[in-house]
Amino acid sequence: MTDDVDRVFKALADASRRALLDDLFREPGQTLGALASRLAMTRQAVSQHLAVLEAANLVATARRGREKLHYLNPVPIHEAHARWIAKFERPRLDALAELKQRLEGDRDG
Repeated sequence: MTDDVDRVFKALADASRRALLDDLFREPGQTLGALASRLAMTRQAVSQHLAVLEAANLVATARRGREKLHYLNPVPIHEAHARWIAKFERPRLDALAELKQRLEGDRDG
């Protein structure tokens, strides 16, 4: 489990990989060539970034004839959010809810 989360955070740490994920979010099912042309990267650079994203399970692929299509897999991002980000939001949201309750309570008095 830790290795999986480490791979996700490592993959997301790079701006070029995040750009690839954004592009796949906007337009799923792109080929290596299409991704390279959209992001002004060499095919080799895109291929290396996609390999890291695939290892982190952030990108899934499907063959269509000779083409390999790439799709965003948002599940690992959701899991990272649930495990690492959401828990840090809870105290702040609880504090805001408590403040709202106190302020609204003052209006009733």
